[in-house]
Amino acid sequence: METIRRRPSQLSYASLLVLAWLCIIPAQALYFYIDPSSSTPKCFYEELPKDTLVVGHYTALQAVPNSPNEFAQNPDLSVTVTVEEVFDNDHRVVNTKGSHTGKFTFSAADAGDHRICFSASGAGSGGWLSGGQQGGLIKLTLDVAIGETSAIESADKGKIGELAQKVKDLNGRLLDIRREQVFQRVLNPQSSSAYMKLAR
Repeated sequence: METIRRRPSQLSYASLLVLAWLCIIPAQALYFYIDPSSSTPKCFYEELPKDTLVVGHYTALQAVPNSPNEFAQNPDLSVTVTVEEVFDNDHRVVNTKGSHTGKFTFSAADAGDHRICFSASGAGSGGWLSGGQQGGLIKLTLDVAIGETSAIESADKGKIGELAQKVKDLNGRLLDIRREQVFQRVLNPQSSSAYMKLAR
């Protein structure tokens, strides 16, 4: 009886493509906890090359009272995101306040360290989770993509094309209204002169 030896399975072409795609766009996902009673934001530093686009998606969940390992969404929760250029005397690039889930985007104007900070508010007493107690810890999940230009540019090109078409349509309507006004003035010169007297 003849035995056939098989080689160890090799990666298929599709899985190699997926692996290559994952290596092209560096993404960093992490989570950390914010104490809503503290006024100190949680920050981290990222060294970025010049003209690098950074896109971050975040989700904030609040700890359920009496269940320290459970977290739930709180629509009253708001997250403030600030991005400062450390190398440029803490020049603020982004300062935005959003809901418990959101997105922030910025482009590094110059190479250097950037401080990205998060703080939460609206999680205090009286919230729907707390039942009148002080709000619990906030678990903030952050997914940051650095250098994600192609996906954003393609989405922006579609939006820009739609906006350009709307502007063309509005200009066409404006031109039609102007033609109609000229036509009305030529057709009825008496009402046009009466209007001019009233307008003075």
